[in-house]
Amino acid sequence: MKRCGWLIGLLWGEQAFAAAQPANDMGSGTLMQMLLLAAFALIFYFVIIRPQSKRAKEHQQLVTALQKGDEVITTGGILGKITRVTDNFFMMIIAEGVEVPVQKNAIAASVPKGTLKSI
Repeated sequence: MKRCGWLIGLLWGEQAFAAAQPANDMGSGTLMQMLLLAAFALIFYFVIIRPQSKRAKEHQQLVTALQKGDEVITTGGILGKITRVTDNFFMMIIAEGVEVPVQKNAIAASVPKGTLKSI
């Protein structure tokens, strides 16, 4: 029971099972809760936050490196060739005589030159 009470106290707070534990174990339960919280924070950082910021940085480098004449694919799946670059938009030719503005953050990837001709 003492072992089970410690586990439940660790997961749901020690006050619910404080009566079942001796008084000298109260400090270790609080320490374990703090260590568990710190471990979850580290796992959260390395599994979610760090990879996302790395992807965002790579995407920002991709967008800043694009220039007139590059062939790109948008997040919507539209393949086109960049004809003009402004601060927030690219002008893109997607078909003969069809030019559309595309936001810079809507570019998913850069494709090798000649991809449009091969399709």
